[in-house]
Order: sequence, then structure tokens, then C-alpha cells
Amino acid sequence: MKRWVWLGLLGGAVACTKVPDREPSVTEEVCPGTEELSLPGTARQSLNPLAGEGGSEPVLITFRPRVSASAVSNLDTLTESARRVGAQVHRRFPHLNTVAAKVTPEARAALEQDPDVLRVEPDRVVRAFGMPSPLSPSLLQGVLPNTSGSTGEYTAGLHRVQAPMVWDANNDGVLDDGAPSGTGIKVCIIDSGWDNRHPELAAAYLEGKDFLDGDDEPLDQSRSGGVVKWGGGHGTHTAATIAAQLGAGAHVRPGEEPNGVVGVAPTVSLLVARVLDVNGDGNTSNVIAAMDWCIERGAHIASLSLGSIAPSLTEEAAFKRAFDAGMVAIAATGNRGTEEKSYPAGYENVIAVGAIDANNAWAPFSQYGKDFVSLVAPGVGILSATIVGGAPYGDVDVGGTRFASEPLEYTGVGKYAGRMVYCGLGERVSSCGEGATCDGFVALVDRGGGILFKEKALNAIRAGAKAIVVGNNTSEDGAGNFTLTDPEDFWVPTTSVTLVNANSLKGLVGQDVTVDVSGLDYLRQSGTSMATPHVAGVAALVLGACPKLTHVQVREVLQKTALDLGDTGKDVKFGHGLVQAKAAVEEARRICPPPAP
Repeated sequence: MKRWVWLGLLGGAVACTKVPDREPSVTEEVCPGTEELSLPGTARQSLNPLAGEGGSEPVLITFRPRVSASAVSNLDTLTESARRVGAQVHRRFPHLNTVAAKVTPEARAALEQDPDVLRVEPDRVVRAFGMPSPLSPSLLQGVLPNTSGSTGEYTAGLHRVQAPMVWDANNDGVLDDGAPSGTGIKVCIIDSGWDNRHPELAAAYLEGKDFLDGDDEPLDQSRSGGVVKWGGGHGTHTAATIAAQLGAGAHVRPGEEPNGVVGVAPTVSLLVARVLDVNGDGNTSNVIAAMDWCIERGAHIASLSLGSIAPSLTEEAAFKRAFDAGMVAIAATGNRGTEEKSYPAGYENVIAVGAIDANNAWAPFSQYGKDFVSLVAPGVGILSATIVGGAPYGDVDVGGTRFASEPLEYTGVGKYAGRMVYCGLGERVSSCGEGATCDGFVALVDRGGGILFKEKALNAIRAGAKAIVVGNNTSEDGAGNFTLTDPEDFWVPTTSVTLVNANSLKGLVGQDVTVDVSGLDYLRQSGTSMATPHVAGVAALVLGACPKLTHVQVREVLQKTALDLGDTGKDVKFGHGLVQAKAAVEEARRICPPPAP
């Protein structure tokens, strides 16, 4: 039995769509248990703990060194002087004579007049360069990497950088004895953290640090009011491109390789530093702190699929320190598609990686520049691991006829079979008509009408829908790529179909329909973020072939053996070309110092 409630209807609109005239509030009959459901606001809230409050701004304060004092004692004294003018210091970098702090405009002005202060610069925002979508970590240590799996795990990107030719020359799905596959090489992933539940990364994970939460569990998640929200899986995706295990598959799309994927260097050890929040945002000071941590942990390679369009002198000094320590730093060029640098990729001591598509053509989003791009790698439609269950897959079945669909962002996950009811535009609970019942049904809803998808979905749920199919109203964008705007625990499996399929389904209203929205553990993503770990993985293979190579030699080997693309020689969009693992490993072995007698 339904109950009558007052409903305040949402007045939001989709771009370029006029909201129809409707009464601001009406009484409608809703199913029991749905009376209190409400829609949240749509503003995105950054989870970055360093965001300025009360007029303060995050900055990096670098002091002039005092020759007579140690780095630590010098910074102790200078930090106190900064605090006296109002700086709220929250992190210190003695090796750089720098502190990260929040300051008011008045405090910043005072610091800039202090003769002991070399500079005050923004603790600028850095962002992930991807393009949009529990065991304790300590329990995973000691897991041995798999040495066999299936050649179906070898992705197109993996083949194009020649990785299987290095460690599986006979292409039998088994690591060749004695072939370099990353064993003994530490790669530091500075990103959004990882999903410690994913089997692809269990054997590779060595140690981690969360520079947002200040603990040793760098999980790609946030907690608020006891509710855990997993991030978009950016760090998991980049880490698995480097180190995914053979034969360690999870939940894959039907018809795809059940063993999942394998990384470029599947036996490396991963150090995971979380510096980006679940929205993909972070701060310069976290990146600097992560680089220091990577150095302390003995990382051979650092992979950074993030950055900012503005340089930072303090950050540049941090990467110079890493270079002096012998680390190979590799970073993404950025996704603005312009001839401009981003940083840290733009620093002299960093290998800048751009992206190419499946045809080895320059990816239009990839930033470029002849004195900027070092190498390129596959960065379009790259399949890799993501948050467990974080890549929804939708299936709509009517009497054995399947209709391709795309789950809406934040959809509920599950499978439901019931009678299909047409709900029109879904502007009201009553739109579903007399066919709606609180015992459950599948709601077929049209896109459009200036009504947000989350409002359509809530109206259908209040009418009793246990699953929702949204029919697109245009043929240009296929099944669509829509969102319910915000995560809510009351969302039901919700997926969208093409205009043609929507019209076909309308002719099947009243029949039983099965809607299945499953959470997959693998996702295709594009961006220079996806290209960067390919290069980091090849660098690990090169060092595995000859651990005595210096970081300078590793860069020279990667650039010398790259497949030349575009104009002959180093050019503006491709740099030295597409990184090639087999050729690089052969060159490394050629120049590798002979063993001591």
C-alpha cells in the first residue's frame, strides 16, 4: 500500500534544456520506506585537508641557509620565526630548508619582508592526469608473484612497448627463467593510493604511506561519518599497468580474459604513496614529502601521473635531490592538448611522457613541446585494474534478447527481474502509472524534459522500481554516459540504452525484463596518466637487466632505443618516440659493466 507525502520537486536542469513549468510541490502516493528519501546537493567538495580556511592560503616557505647551523636546527629556529608572524606550519622539509604552512595575507606579507626568507610560493594544487572513472596491507606482504598465467592478459599497450618479448619470448604465458621482469626493483607510485583488495597487486605491494591521512595505509578512499567512499581507482590503474600479476584475475567483463591483465614489469616491488584525494586533487607539499619518502625507502624509480601547469622552485629542488640520490623520476606531460609544460614533467631531471593512440598517432589531449616531451607510450583506452567493483557493467535482457547498455555513475549494483513499466520522462512518482507496484518492477524512463537523472530515479524508486532503464533521446551519443550525480545507498541498478533500443523496449512494455548491473574490477581509461606507467615499467625491466646502470644511463637507454615516430629524430609531439622494452633491455645488457672477477 502506498502512502501520501508532500514532495518538493527539484528545479535543476541539464545543459541547454529548458525546465518545464511544474508546481513547486505536490502530494503523491509513494511506497512505504521511501518517504524520507531525499536528494543531496550537487556541489563537489574537495577532501584536500590543506585547502585554505578563513582567508588563509597554503604556501611553501623556503628559508636562506645558515652555514653555521645544521639543516634541522636551522629550520627549527626559522620555523619559530614564521610561527611568530602567524604561519600555521604543518610539514617540514629540512633537506630543502622549507616548511609547508597556511598563512593569512598579513602573515605572508611579513614573511616576504623577512631577510631570512628566500621565497614564499603557493602550495599549489596538483591533479591526476587521467581522463574520466578488506585486508590490511601488512597481511599482503610476503605473497609471492605468480610466474604463469595466460597470454590473454597481454594488453595491446603491453605488446606495443614490447614487454612480453622481454620476459615471455616464446609467448606461452609463463615468465622465462632468468629474464628480467622487475624482480629486485622498487617503483614508487605517487598517486591516489590503491585498493588493497585487488588480487592483481597483492604480491607487488611492499610498503605504503598516506600523506593525506598521515598513516601507513595508502588506501584510495575517504571516511566521513563512518561511511567509506572509494575513489576513482587512478592509483590502482597506474600501479597495475606496471605490476599486475600473471594469473591473478578478478571480476572481468563477460567475454574478456578471466585472468585480467598483466603489468609491464610483473615482479617489481611497489612503494605506494598517496598524495591525491578521492577527487584526484592534492598539494605540492604532499608530492615533495612523498619524494622524500621514496628516497628514504630506496626507490629506484618514481612514477607520477599528476601535476600542475605552474612550476614550483621548491618542488623542482625536491626532484633535483631525488636525481642526486640516483632515482629515475618519470611523470605525465598533462592532458590539455597544448604546447605547454606541466610540472613535475617539465623539470630537467624528470622524464616527461606523452600519450599516443592505438595507431601510434599523437593523442589530441597530450601536452607537447620539443624541449619538453622525452618519450611517448600508449595512453588511449588502456585496460588495467581499478577499485574492486568500481567499473559497472550493465546488461538488459528480455526473453533472451540482450540490449547493450551503460550503467549510470553511482548506480546500485545487483540483478533484478520483473515486469517492465513505462514511466515517460519520470518527472513524478505517478509517471509510472497504474502498472507500478510496491512489490517491484523495472522502470523504463526517457531521457530529457529538463529533469536530472537522479530525480527521475528517485521518483521511480518511490513508485516501487527495483531497477531502472533510461532510454536515450538522441542517437549521437549511443547509450550515453550519464550520472546519478551523488552516491546514495538507496540507488537501484540503473543503466541506459541507445535511442534505437529504447524504442524497441517500449514495444516490450509489460514483459519480464532482467537488469543486471555488475561491478567489474577492470577499467579502460585514457590520459597521459596511463602512458606514464608504461615507461616506468620498461625502466624497471632495464634496471632488472642491468642493476648497475645509473639513472642517467637508464634515461639514455630508453631514449636511444625508442621507436621513432613523427618527424625524424626528437620532435615536438613524440619526443624520442615510443618506448621499446626489448630494444632497451638489449642495449642495457650491451653496455652493462662486466661482473667483478
